Amino acid sequence: MRVVVPEQATGRLTEAWRACVGTGRFELALRRDYQDSLALIQREIGFRHIRGHGLLSDGVGVHRPYEYRGSRHVRHAFTYVDQVIDAYLDLGIRPFVELGFMPAALASGDQTVFWWRGNVTPPASWTEWADLVRATVAHLVDRYGLDEVRGWPIEVWNEPNLTNFWQGADEAAYHRLYEVTAHAVKEVDAGLQVGGPALSPGADDWLPRFADFVAARSVPVDFVSKHAYSSGPAQHVPFGVHQTLTPAAGLLAQFATPAALLRDTALAGLPVHITEFNSSYRPDNPIHDTAFHAAYLAPVVAGGGDLVDSFSYWTFSDMFEEEGVPTTLFHGGFGLLTHRQIKKPTYHLYAFLARLGDQVLARGADHLVTRDGTGRITVLAWAPVDVTGREPVPDRHTVQLSLPLASPGASTAFLLRSSVSEEAGNAWRAWGEMGRPASPHARQLDALREAAEPVRRHTSLPVVAGRVALDLHLSRHEVTLVELTAVADETPPWWHDERLLGQPTGEEPA
Repeated sequence: MRVVVPEQATGRLTEAWRACVGTGRFELALRRDYQDSLALIQREIGFRHIRGHGLLSDGVGVHRPYEYRGSRHVRHAFTYVDQVIDAYLDLGIRPFVELGFMPAALASGDQTVFWWRGNVTPPASWTEWADLVRATVAHLVDRYGLDEVRGWPIEVWNEPNLTNFWQGADEAAYHRLYEVTAHAVKEVDAGLQVGGPALSPGADDWLPRFADFVAARSVPVDFVSKHAYSSGPAQHVPFGVHQTLTPAAGLLAQFATPAALLRDTALAGLPVHITEFNSSYRPDNPIHDTAFHAAYLAPVVAGGGDLVDSFSYWTFSDMFEEEGVPTTLFHGGFGLLTHRQIKKPTYHLYAFLARLGDQVLARGADHLVTRDGTGRITVLAWAPVDVTGREPVPDRHTVQLSLPLASPGASTAFLLRSSVSEEAGNAWRAWGEMGRPASPHARQLDALREAAEPVRRHTSLPVVAGRVALDLHLSRHEVTLVELTAVADETPPWWHDERLLGQPTGEEPA
């Protein structure tokens, strides 16, 4: 059945999908491969903010206690902080600041998380923690300017509802951490944005209690944050995991819960940021590398902006060491890019979104139609997926549209189509066909980069009564972008294709 797309826009496409992207721990940004990867992402997609763990962990070296004349002092050093944020700003991306983890010399315990040992215990001194927060935020304001830093959301900790990330998942202790931290931020400037509680999935009951706590204590909150994942328990294999997935609609349901749960609280109406989302919560799940993954997430990135103010893909790059240094190029990392800038199919889903217009003309279960200010029509379409793995999805899925093309006098339209699927734009599959080399040599890397590029097709379609009939036949797990523009034909009257080889046409010029 052909969908007749209206000529008038039904709304605007928000930029919630590009408002933020995730990253590995803070100091990884000092590496060349990281900065090369982020530069590519920014050229072709253009995220607004970037968020990761470990700003205050020992690897960044901010908190530096020392003994002098028999007493303890603390020096706050920002050598690495400045290098990283300078690089971010040079690439057109701004921090979404996460305050954590605990410096070892300030920690009340020795519990850590990840291969790189981020400390997840409360501070031994709340006064010294507040001083650290104030000093860090004040330094950012002094270096980058108050107007700039007011645009950087500041989030307090990460997933305190999980014992892995906060000692004992102690809710009362997190409330105290939030209170001390939020006040310290606001002491630098009342206009700075501070929020939390950065909850993992399955902890929605924390939200109303968080709202009650901050209301009772008059603690400042400028936004609410939460995470969303759709995978089940990890089934471990050496250097990796496999997991079941729930349908992608479950991610959108998770996006919607904060606003619903906080509707009758003091936090009603605050911005909601999903500061991490993905299918699997594991950085070693091969599903992240597949064409399936792009098609699976397409309805989420196409529709998530109707539910929240931002949703941050976790993460932009496979330069990510929570489970240790990766053992192979493709290893199931979170990234849109592997090391060495190999584009995954989900990278192209985001790159396609970056080329959409801002006027939404139509939405469907398998498509999103937009238009930009020049009249260019863009269609993002995706094939259905099956998360059970038991029922094979169709090898061919059809999307039929009637598109308005408002250009008086135009009789044809130029169509440019870019696609990724099981067969196209799928470097993960090409890597498997190579024999899965752990450390591809230069020629193999070049071949993988070629294999990662979308298939491009182009054609001319007739415009009839201001409309174009578009039939898209999608292969298995395909995501496609169609760009349609009216043709202003400037072909000279003497042109004939037959004349390319010098053959007469019977219509020789006078």
